[in-house]
Amino acid sequence: MFAAMPDSHVVTISRFLVDQQRFHSEATGAFTSLLHDIALAAKIISREVTKAGLVDILGATEEENVHGEQVQKLDMFANQVLIKALDHTGLVACMASEESDGLIPIPDQFPAGDYVVIFDPLDGSSNIDVNVSIGTIWSIHRKVSKGARGALEDCLQPGTRQVAAGYVVYGSSTMLVYTSGAGVHGFTLDPSIGEFLLSHPRMRIPEPSKKVYSVNEAYYSRWSREQQRLVTHLKNEGGFGSRYIGSFVADIHRTLLQGGLFMYPADTGSPKGKLRLLYEAAPMAMIVEQAGGLASDGARSLMEIQPESLHQRTPLYMGSRAFVELAESYLAGSV
Repeated sequence: MFAAMPDSHVVTISRFLVDQQRFHSEATGAFTSLLHDIALAAKIISREVTKAGLVDILGATEEENVHGEQVQKLDMFANQVLIKALDHTGLVACMASEESDGLIPIPDQFPAGDYVVIFDPLDGSSNIDVNVSIGTIWSIHRKVSKGARGALEDCLQPGTRQVAAGYVVYGSSTMLVYTSGAGVHGFTLDPSIGEFLLSHPRMRIPEPSKKVYSVNEAYYSRWSREQQRLVTHLKNEGGFGSRYIGSFVADIHRTLLQGGLFMYPADTGSPKGKLRLLYEAAPMAMIVEQAGGLASDGARSLMEIQPESLHQRTPLYMGSRAFVELAESYLAGSV
């Protein structure tokens, strides 16, 4: 767990990580190196995203992922970048990706390490062709299995056991946000020097100046009666406004900076929810809660859910604590 670092005018992510490591006499540098590797992968993905439309990287491939969704070219590129950035370092025991069916093993010719990395390489890829912000989400666990190369149980750990979690949003600027359990820090990529610079130290979800909820209301007719009552309350007597981008990373990034309530409820088409617990919900839950917010599946903490499968889905409510608690009250039928 990293401690907070004093403010400075120019702090690169490399310097930040090294300075944080000094707070821990037992640190070997392995975790710091792993975060360096993830940041490097983010730079490469960001470079390719900003070239979309100039090179042949837009559009779909002829493949489908494990969820039956058509794979975009940038999905495949981002997935391979993350795998190749991490599989040879000797820091990782195994990986799992939203784009892959099972575990991603470390090749036999490379040493294996003590960490497990789980990632959604390019969240919001359906928005690629229309230049809406997209992102990468990642989560780090410590290996708990006996085998040197990792096992399924290493990935099926609850969010409370995450060592770190983060996301990268590729928008008007590229920003990396992460937590290792001692606050949330944001870094903006300066393309002129190719470095992530500390721009948002010790991020906290603010008390929102405007009440905002975020949900895809096109599914209203598919929702439970309790969910319908909740949204009706928010936009009528609750006095909330609506903001919905449709890119999970972008919606959560806005909620983190401005406050509000993000929801992706279960519905008749997705009775167990649509977002993936391991690749999307748990990492974002850790970030939101480290920033003073709350993350729930509508009835219990997202961080405490014990995963049963790699691609398990979940309903999701996260953002300002009071708003999530209000949502839970409506969903429980107590309001």
